[in-house]
Amino acid sequence: MRVMQKLDELNLGLESTIQKLPLWDVYIELDRPGGDLFKLFEMEPLLPGIILTKNQDYVGMISRRRFFQEMSRPYSLGLFSSRPVEIFYNLIKPEVFVLPGDALIVEATQMALQRSPELVYEPILVKNDSGNYGLVDFYQLLLAYSQIYVLTLTHLQQAQKESQVAKTGLLDLQKNYTRLVQNEKLASLGQLVAGVAHEINNPVNFIAGNLDHASCYFQDLLFLLSLYRQHYPEPIAEIQTAIAQIELDFLTTDLPKILASMKVGVERIREIVCSLRNFSRLDEAEKKAVDIHEGIDSTLVILQSRLQLHSKGETIKIIKKYGDLPLVECYPRQLNQVFMNILSNAIDALEDSGNSRMMDRLPCSSYQSPTIFIRTEMSDPTYLAITIADNGIGMSEEVRKRIFDPFFTTKPVGKGTGMGLPISYQIIVNQHNGQLYCTSAPGQGTEFVIKIPVV
Repeated sequence: MRVMQKLDELNLGLESTIQKLPLWDVYIELDRPGGDLFKLFEMEPLLPGIILTKNQDYVGMISRRRFFQEMSRPYSLGLFSSRPVEIFYNLIKPEVFVLPGDALIVEATQMALQRSPELVYEPILVKNDSGNYGLVDFYQLLLAYSQIYVLTLTHLQQAQKESQVAKTGLLDLQKNYTRLVQNEKLASLGQLVAGVAHEINNPVNFIAGNLDHASCYFQDLLFLLSLYRQHYPEPIAEIQTAIAQIELDFLTTDLPKILASMKVGVERIREIVCSLRNFSRLDEAEKKAVDIHEGIDSTLVILQSRLQLHSKGETIKIIKKYGDLPLVECYPRQLNQVFMNILSNAIDALEDSGNSRMMDRLPCSSYQSPTIFIRTEMSDPTYLAITIADNGIGMSEEVRKRIFDPFFTTKPVGKGTGMGLPISYQIIVNQHNGQLYCTSAPGQGTEFVIKIPVV
């Protein structure tokens, strides 16, 4: 087993390859008993997986997560512990994600995040030029990616301060940093969907399925109880005492309400999980025909907790006026990121404002409370328009002209990087051949208009 080198001891950069990371090279022959797998994982708690060989030739890989997932099933440990590993491997046939050792860490992270939510936490198998294999843990890959991100940011800040840095070099650094920031957001979304949507969805479905049965069983018990009370109206004293102690009449009326409220809660969790999936769309890296309204609604569900302005004790009102739109060919994941960035900025503006007067562009009669207005419509037969406006603090003309410049922000340190709107502009203009512009004035709110072609 290779001695693992700490990540902070590595000199990582944008051109660093995945084979530079600490790799695990633990092998086991397929004819060994399955109990040896358990011993190896128990000896090394951080071991992400074990490489399987037959006559010292590579066959496959079994990850720690998949192994213990299968061993948690009834009788699995006793069934496979004394039998060859090959029987267990042929039964589950795990999917393995293999990358060449010369793949860049930045690109390897992007490809790893493209995997399905069920596989996103699985280790990555690395094949070197010599034909040897090693395993890199997914979290180690993300940590290495974060180090490169911080390094790029540091270099960029230094480049901005040094006047002798050439303009072309600064633009290259800005492009690299923009790409890293966007990938960092996608990495967070990948963890969110894999850790929440996948892990919560199964137990929620289990609860939801059993709630219906529980309600039926309870109704059957109530029916049986009513028959007893009908045919035996005068029970013995011990039963009468028990009825009084448990407050039987209250219990029979309150328990159905409890079951109904539990069902409402489960449906709410299902709705949130569905919105997370629609918002992230991790499996949709190419252009696809989608419903724009689904993406907006999913983003609003994600931001639901931020709509409560605790500093003012008010709730932001959302007014939606959706037009009749066709399905739009777009990059849904990137477009949802644009909605998230613009809506987050609108919420920040409302938190900082004192309910400014909205300009007449919103079709509402009263704007006394914090309000975000969303309108969709076809601006012409080939383009659709999405308007997102707020009655927040607004901005000066000098600030408005710079909001799409990389790293420009009016927020205090720690509250923003100044990259949300520049990334949004690149997504709309460069990736979708559309338009993104803003109108605003101090005390009169802000309005963003997105125009993209339907095809």
